[in-house]
Amino acid sequence: MTDAPPSPSLADRLGQAYPAVAALPAELRDQVLATQAMVLTVPPGTPLFEEGAPCQGFPMLLSGEVRVARGSQGGRSLELYRVTPGELCVASTAGLFGQSPLVAHGSATQPTELVVLSRAGFEFWVVDPGFRRFVFGVFGDRLADLMGLAEAVAFQRLDQRLAAALLGHGSPLLVTHQTLADELGTVREIVTRLLKRFERAGWLSLGRERIELLDAPALRRLAAGQSAE
Repeated sequence: MTDAPPSPSLADRLGQAYPAVAALPAELRDQVLATQAMVLTVPPGTPLFEEGAPCQGFPMLLSGEVRVARGSQGGRSLELYRVTPGELCVASTAGLFGQSPLVAHGSATQPTELVVLSRAGFEFWVVDPGFRRFVFGVFGDRLADLMGLAEAVAFQRLDQRLAAALLGHGSPLLVTHQTLADELGTVREIVTRLLKRFERAGWLSLGRERIELLDAPALRRLAAGQSAE
């Protein structure tokens, strides 16, 4: 019988998802992980940080997904972005750099495992030029995405944005009308009304927590602001 291979260390797992972590000096990486980091494993729906609260740390995902939104957890909210392994949370990064309250809230959408660096641990790592370039690079990319979202919210009709959201999920979509409403920053009743209009036009078929796209080209034309007929 041969011995089983050793399980990968936390540094190895984190380095696989984040090459900038793997490139850190080994002593700096390991010391921060040993003294300035904690590992969390949470089920879907777990709140991870709250809007208006102080930022408690710098999260990096090993598995799962985190939805980041602005607005009340119990009411209307607008999804800003989602974080998966290899990506960073801009709201947390901005809170650490600016030492300001968080401007969004985040929650796990599926079983999620993450490493959370303390503020001190983040400051140790961000001194490294390679890690700092990685953080600012992701920050810039996410800012461009948020500018696009702001433009869509300000200038696009809701039916265009809903059509784009449906196309972005593929078919069939196993989502609730409330989930789509949260993603678009509106209320469920309006999304339901628009979906039924799309169904009457023959563009999709509605089921219980299931949406099957029947005419993607028509939805694509609507999303682009063109006539869908």
